[in-house]
Amino acid sequence: MTVAVVTLVVLAALLALVLLSCAALWLYTWRTARRIEAAMPPSGRFVDVPGARLHVVERGQGPALLLVHGLSGQLENFGYGMIAPLAEHFRVIAVDRPGAGHSTRTPGSAADLPAQADALAALCDRLGLERPLVTGHSLGGAIALALAVRHPERVGGLALIAPLTHPPRQISPVFRAMTVPRAWQRRLLAWTLVVPMSIRHRAEVMDIVFGPDPVPDDFPTRGGGLLALRPRHFLAASEDLLGAAQSLPALLRHYGTLRVPVSVLYGRDDRILDFAEHGEALVAKVPGATLTLVSGGHMLPVTAIAASVDFVRAAAARMPVSASQPPQFA
Repeated sequence: MTVAVVTLVVLAALLALVLLSCAALWLYTWRTARRIEAAMPPSGRFVDVPGARLHVVERGQGPALLLVHGLSGQLENFGYGMIAPLAEHFRVIAVDRPGAGHSTRTPGSAADLPAQADALAALCDRLGLERPLVTGHSLGGAIALALAVRHPERVGGLALIAPLTHPPRQISPVFRAMTVPRAWQRRLLAWTLVVPMSIRHRAEVMDIVFGPDPVPDDFPTRGGGLLALRPRHFLAASEDLLGAAQSLPALLRHYGTLRVPVSVLYGRDDRILDFAEHGEALVAKVPGATLTLVSGGHMLPVTAIAASVDFVRAAAARMPVSASQPPQFA
């Protein structure tokens, strides 16, 4: 055999090995996603809005409270411990954002902050929510701000927990894979490496997301964490991240125009978003806004349930009295 023939044989063998590896990773990812979805079916109902089919959980009666989760999260981040006590005094609506949890995003629909705010505004219309208190966590905080800016008549107040409010100086390593520029590369990652690498490095990732607070043992199931281990969830979160990066700078110019009560809660030791860069900076721009600092990290809806619930109740008490009765807390 000539050198050229040997080289071709070696290259063909290497290509076959790569293709077999990709096929094995794809099968592993597909089986993992199927098992997760079978074990964690939707717990609410679906509401169609322009650009998305939203999975919504509704509990309780009283003034409306809309809960908006963060990047790569889903509504069970609030369901872990916040929804039940809040439902004692509020009509609580928790939503999986477009593409997250059990919600879907219509192919070709935008994922930037204006598009997500418009989807929530349409949801408020579909459900007949009268100027709800909107509670947004992390990226959900940026979306809540966009909702209040674009649709001020639909928002009664904002209660923001560890919100993204300004372009961060750097992207957390937890989300860096989502910033791969080309869509086909992100799809390849989603269907091959993301799931096994996420499982392998779970401890390091969770230490950043939750730290310095410990990760509850039941967060993967009770808190919905396992739902992030699906290709479509990773791809939707990537679209969210890239869309936020493009649209957040324009949103900053409107913070000073907000005329609803804005309350902000932050953990002093947050390892995802810095409280000074995002909390203090926002409060400095919004008339009458308040900032509350507590011990803890980024996942306060899971790790500081009592403090988060009390914060939301206090934010509701700051809202102007409307035709609906204000909540009465024991």
